[in-house]
Amino acid sequence: MGTTVLVMMVSLSALERQIFDFLGFQWAPILGNFLHIIVVILGLFGTIQYRPRYIVVYTVWTALWVTWNVFIICFYLEVGGLSKDTDLMTFNISVHRSWWREHGPGCVRRVLPPSAHGMMDDYTYVSVTGCIVDFQYLEVIHSAVQILLSLVGFVYACYVISIFVEEEDTFDFIGGLDAHSYYQDHVELKPVHL
Repeated sequence: MGTTVLVMMVSLSALERQIFDFLGFQWAPILGNFLHIIVVILGLFGTIQYRPRYIVVYTVWTALWVTWNVFIICFYLEVGGLSKDTDLMTFNISVHRSWWREHGPGCVRRVLPPSAHGMMDDYTYVSVTGCIVDFQYLEVIHSAVQILLSLVGFVYACYVISIFVEEEDTFDFIGGLDAHSYYQDHVELKPVHL
């Protein structure tokens, strides 16, 4: 039950983020979200099928996912020379930015006529006012939620791996070495005289 709830929360959160990244043409996060959803499904499969190696892949990916989300937080808060106004998240393919930049809660979007030297596909002619929360803080909140869910998933995955390993160590195979050593220690052998 706990696994299902955790996987559903992680999957829905990643899917929600994937949708808004698609709306903003943010190709780097789209690729990361896609891989994240695939690895979450792999981790669920490993839990259901008792395959610790799949869960180890999930735990390693979770560490990478947390690192990626910390980078996104630094990117949108412009920490360490990063700038949210670059085309880094779109792989320098387009000038699109976060969907939340123009469509955040309370934002009023107004299209202004482009200047003579401006290009039609440039976003400088869009005026956004009245936002309750600035778009960079919404992106930071999304990443913080991803980090929180990933940390819970990491701890749970480590717990499941420890349970699987413990079960493998205590399993008594039929006719295995454990049964043989048990009988050797507790059976008194007497010499046979003919």
